[in-house]
Amino acid sequence: MNKRDQSGRGSNSAQLRQYNERIVLLMLRRAGSASKADLARATKLTNAAVGGIIQTLIEDGLIIESGKRHDGGRGQPATLLKLAPRGAFGFGVRIDRTNLEVVLLDFEGKVIGRRAHDMILPPPAKTLEIIRSDLDNLKSLLSDEEQDRIAGIGVAQPFNLGAWLLELGLPPASFREWDDFDITEALQDATDLPVFHENDGTAAAVAELFYGHGREHDNFLYLFLGPAIGGGLILSGDVVRGVTGNAGDVAMMPVPPSRLSTAPEPKKQWDLLLTRASLVSLARHLSPENFASLSRLDLQDAAERGDPAVTEWMADCIDALTPSLGAAYALLDMPLVIIDSDLDGVFAEQLTKGLAAALAEAAPEARNTPDLLFGSFHQDAGAIGAASLPMFFNFSPRAAILTGNRPGGSAGAAVRNEEAGAPA
Repeated sequence: MNKRDQSGRGSNSAQLRQYNERIVLLMLRRAGSASKADLARATKLTNAAVGGIIQTLIEDGLIIESGKRHDGGRGQPATLLKLAPRGAFGFGVRIDRTNLEVVLLDFEGKVIGRRAHDMILPPPAKTLEIIRSDLDNLKSLLSDEEQDRIAGIGVAQPFNLGAWLLELGLPPASFREWDDFDITEALQDATDLPVFHENDGTAAAVAELFYGHGREHDNFLYLFLGPAIGGGLILSGDVVRGVTGNAGDVAMMPVPPSRLSTAPEPKKQWDLLLTRASLVSLARHLSPENFASLSRLDLQDAAERGDPAVTEWMADCIDALTPSLGAAYALLDMPLVIIDSDLDGVFAEQLTKGLAAALAEAAPEARNTPDLLFGSFHQDAGAIGAASLPMFFNFSPRAAILTGNRPGGSAGAAVRNEEAGAPA
């Protein structure tokens, strides 16, 4: 994809150069457009250094000129620069227990095309067949030259797909087969593209960092309320993965049992957050005998029309989330919580307002509470999160570039990508 000579990639100067290139891309992503002088001030680099970086990024097709700034001052108007929308592309594969989605994302974070399948997740071999077909169809939307600019495939899925089926009201199906299936290796072998694999909460947090509220915030805890609840942790503009890739897995946080009559009996003294804060638990409260048949649109409609059962569930959900977020805030001291969901509109407003009030009321003496924002992508968070992974690992100014550290898990694909000469 990048035709530049990579022979000096291992030197300190090459690492610093790559880091500075990604800083410039970050500034343009946040600002939308900027002049060379703007970028020099923002990055604290010299005009000459920024000029060299700009020239390189233009040659690589990653940034373009977007016009002139006419501010009425003396001299020539400043040339404005922006990200090249079609400078790079990322595939995203979202694998969930009840749906499968493949998307194609451009460099600005816009979805070019998508394929979605609402179904109980098939066995791995069948799923791989569907994914390969979808990738081929979406790839045809790009020219031959643009296909050379595909940064990779991001895969986002809940880890331990065969677990928590009772709590989620799902049949055993073939989920257990996924426990020993390496989707990263299978997709790399099938496509010859680098694959970046993360749990779905982390992937959605990366999307929020790269293309959402993260354009203004470098530190936040991210939660996504879907059929289950997942999360991710962003600190200093980088994703925190944890040893097993499960950092931010709030679903496993212990909470007191629900007081709703429709909630399943906990197996132990404490329950798990996912049994109280999840759309499955909302569906169960709306229709205890038929909850598995309720769609996202059914839940959205119930929230919009003010169904009393939604109000009852919302209070129980907030009651479970409040101590969990209080504990996370005490441990991490992060200034912001971003919560997103497959549902939006009235549901989002009520959840955000109610949770903010509950956190303020529960705050200990002399302690603040984190700010609370609703997320940017709603039901698209998982798919856009998956497609954001190759963009993030290829183009973000991560500290690992300077230190030479190589994170585990999905970064194995990132290492191979960098060594193969991927773009700065």
